[in-house]
Amino acid sequence: MSAPLVHAVLPDSDSVESRDVLNVQGSQASISGVAELTAAEPGAAAASASSDPTPGEPSIFPAVPEVPERDRRFMALAQAAAEEARAAGEVPVGAVLVRGDEVIATGFNHPIGGHDPSAHAEMAALRAAAQAVENYRLPGCELYVTLEPCLMCAGAIMHARIARVVFGARDPKTGACGSVVDAFANPQLNHHTSVVGGVLENECGAALKSFFAERRRASRAARAAARADAGSEPDNEPGPAESL
Repeated sequence: MSAPLVHAVLPDSDSVESRDVLNVQGSQASISGVAELTAAEPGAAAASASSDPTPGEPSIFPAVPEVPERDRRFMALAQAAAEEARAAGEVPVGAVLVRGDEVIATGFNHPIGGHDPSAHAEMAALRAAAQAVENYRLPGCELYVTLEPCLMCAGAIMHARIARVVFGARDPKTGACGSVVDAFANPQLNHHTSVVGGVLENECGAALKSFFAERRRASRAARAAARADAGSEPDNEPGPAESL
């Protein structure tokens, strides 16, 4: 599984509940470590990178962060919400909003059935949570979602004053936590949310891949059936002799 992404945030100017975290992604740290070693001792980096470190000696690569059991537990609940979206014929993305150890809202993706372009899993969870606590601000809450939030959801997350976002699969097309843009890293914004990505990434990504694979199979089967039906229809067009 890919190393979880730990995303830096700046102190929140209007909330004491924001957190300072280290802005490090494992792969980037590894690359910089190799560059430093190469500059110091030519050839040493290649040897170290191509073999395991000697027992007892420190590795130039940082250890992969362990995913806390708490994050695994709540991400599993988000995965269950994603299955509700799949059952409804929607792209399987689910979200859970947590305060402390209490789940106060869940949501799943349903823009097609809801005729609502804003009906992403995160938006559904945020709306339900705001109604539950009767406040449009949700300070101190954490949002777990199976897919990296888009720009729309990132904006709503910041307006709600969510303290922390944990996502599963990265979205290379619309991800706003670093994959396409990094909305939460802008220091000019008045609220800063910490972000952890890649939690149960393989599992969350597999659910999305299987959904789209099944959709492609169904589409191919429908096209094949249409072609077969078209080929079996009687030819009512006049032949060469009839047209004379």
